[in-house]
Amino acid sequence: MSANLYSVIRAPRVSEKTARMQESNQYAFEVAKTATKADIKTAIEKLFDVKVEAVNVVNVKGKNKSFRQRQGSRGDWRKAYVKLADGQSIDVMTAKV
Repeated sequence: MSANLYSVIRAPRVSEKTARMQESNQYAFEVAKTATKADIKTAIEKLFDVKVEAVNVVNVKGKNKSFRQRQGSRGDWRKAYVKLADGQSIDVMTAKV
């Protein structure tokens, strides 16, 4: 069962923006492209034992890059913003996702 949860939630996204969001009980995760909001909510609640209030999902387009006169692009990925109930928190630095 937990292997399926780990296939939905790939990794926490840690940046200055997400650090500011954590002050208002919001966290960002990289998720599977096929994951729905309901899948993400149940996976976060079971993995971290917290209560999720809302989930917002964003499809991120891969950037075009060039390397030695050869064009390529990074892959597209999906990001989920998860809002937790008051009093709940996740320590993303020690989270094993």
